[in-house]
Amino acid sequence: QVQLVESGGGLVQAGGSLRLSCAASGTIFTINVMGWYRQAPGKQRDLVASLASTGSTNYADSVKGRFTISRDNAKNIVYLQMNSLKPEDTATYYCNLKWPAGGNYWGKGTLVTVSS
Repeated sequence: QVQLVESGGGLVQAGGSLRLSCAASGTIFTINVMGWYRQAPGKQRDLVASLASTGSTNYADSVKGRFTISRDNAKNIVYLQMNSLKPEDTATYYCNLKWPAGGNYWGKGTLVTVSS
């Protein structure tokens, strides 16, 4: 059983920063992708950033240059450093872990609210 626990969300003013963390526990394949998605009210859940165990990254265009994803492979933790936050970044952020054999797990989400 895999569990993902997010932390670090909260309320911040526009232009501010937050760092999200997600700790994964359980039986985890070495080759995997950890990432962050977000979902605003009434909208679909979209990829924000992902980072494979190989080091390959992928960012949504809207966050490039502002957000940075990183991970601690030894501890199975993924981070999302969010700088220059905008009101449109307001959403619930979900941690995701997946691997080629079909594993696909989600955290419960952490709310990020950016005030203007």
